[in-house]
Amino acid sequence: MNELHIDKTHWKKYRFDEMVQNIAERVEPSQTDLDVYVGLEHIDPDCLHLSRHGHPSDVEGTKLCFYKGDIIFGRRRAYQRKTALATTDGICSAHAMVVRAKEDVIDPMFLPFLFHSKSFIDMAITISVGGLSPTINWKDIAKQEFLLPPKAEQKRLAELLWAADEMVEKEKMEREKLDVFRQSKLKDIFKSANTHTRLKDLPLEEINGLWKTDDPDSIDVSVIRSTEFSDYGTICFDKLEPMPVKISQYKTRKLYPADIIVERSGGGPDQPVGRVCYFEQNEGEYSFSNFTSCIRVADSNVILPKYLFYFLEYYWEMGGTDRIQNQTTGIRNLDYELYKMIKVPMLSIVEQKQAIGIIDQIQHSIFATKSQIEQSQQIKQELINKVF
Repeated sequence: MNELHIDKTHWKKYRFDEMVQNIAERVEPSQTDLDVYVGLEHIDPDCLHLSRHGHPSDVEGTKLCFYKGDIIFGRRRAYQRKTALATTDGICSAHAMVVRAKEDVIDPMFLPFLFHSKSFIDMAITISVGGLSPTINWKDIAKQEFLLPPKAEQKRLAELLWAADEMVEKEKMEREKLDVFRQSKLKDIFKSANTHTRLKDLPLEEINGLWKTDDPDSIDVSVIRSTEFSDYGTICFDKLEPMPVKISQYKTRKLYPADIIVERSGGGPDQPVGRVCYFEQNEGEYSFSNFTSCIRVADSNVILPKYLFYFLEYYWEMGGTDRIQNQTTGIRNLDYELYKMIKVPMLSIVEQKQAIGIIDQIQHSIFATKSQIEQSQQIKQELINKVF
């Protein structure tokens, strides 16, 4: 990146409406022959590729038409960085803006990256109007000016940007393959068991979480909440802050390595309650919140803690807890009595150790790929910001 030299001496400024055409073709979903609907929920931040979509029959109200090659830009809440390149015809949310490159000024393959540049996003946020859902109006963005290289250089830079984008997408595909492989292995492992034992009949300690206190007889403890639950049952410690808890409560609720924390309240429309995470810290004072519970294996000659954790994680991923939750005032609650009736596949301790080794290795590869994606994404973003 440091060696990439971009000479902008001969670049020229253009108004946004000189670069693109605003495609404001409106349609009612019930009156279109198009079968693709793209809402802002279908567009991933900092990703130009549409990996999912809905159908016009899913929505009501006037929408915008887009055609292959058009840019779908999320003009509502621009800070979410949602812009995608259309690879087919369809309709999209009216909270988006559909634009098409004016090819005499800007290369259609160069244009998409402008929308993901820091300078563009900063500008978009500045000109957005409204409180809860700040939105960009065409007349405001139309007059914004951008520095563009000559067409020949646009083509060269576009090739460079797309090469960086392709690297990120290849690594994402590798991550997806590893995820599928992991799911397949988990299924094979747990299906291989000939016997099952209900969770309530295993040698476990079940401990409820604690509350914050104003009691002077307290101690500062890092309390893990469901907001700290991360991918594959890991815990995000970065934003964990100590809070005062009663010493008497903490004595029976201190977390130890190999404890399993279960989310009992929380979840959301697309995320059932019942996630689990595995605690492995050897140092520090840690506990868990009142919206969670701790499961501690009392006899590892019967079941290994990490094996049980992997099963409970798999059970949640497969939608098992979706069937044993109820909802009150918008919060989902795990029916813990039904949860304790889950049948856990029982393997020998030797087989459990082998299973843990296999899953650990797969997840190590997943985390390595995830880290590589983040690095490649950063390189791509730095390149975009250097160009624009």
